[in-house]
Amino acid sequence: MSSIPENCAGLKPERLARVLERIQHGLHEPLQIAHLAEAACLSPFHFARMFKHTTGKSPHAYVTEKRIALARELLTNTALPIAEVSRRAGYRTQAHFTGVFRQHTGVTPRRFREGVRPE
Repeated sequence: MSSIPENCAGLKPERLARVLERIQHGLHEPLQIAHLAEAACLSPFHFARMFKHTTGKSPHAYVTEKRIALARELLTNTALPIAEVSRRAGYRTQAHFTGVFRQHTGVTPRRFREGVRPE
């Protein structure tokens, strides 16, 4: 059972827009929940609950989804080395990026770039 009241509308559209803009412009760097909460003018705990209520995803899951989408775009449309794609998508190490990418797509970044799709 959720502790968020049924009549709670979640984040107000202007607050959500500020948070989503901060995420979009900060994908290449570490994004901390406190900084995202600050953009929404909420405590980190309350922000995380309200973000999930509004978007259906935790802030971490949402950011990861956006980072993987950016990485897919870069792998598809550029010849950047995978280490650079990893950096631009906000991952500190290529190994961590590869693990997260494989978890979300079913293939490694190299195999994705080669056009191999999971079965």
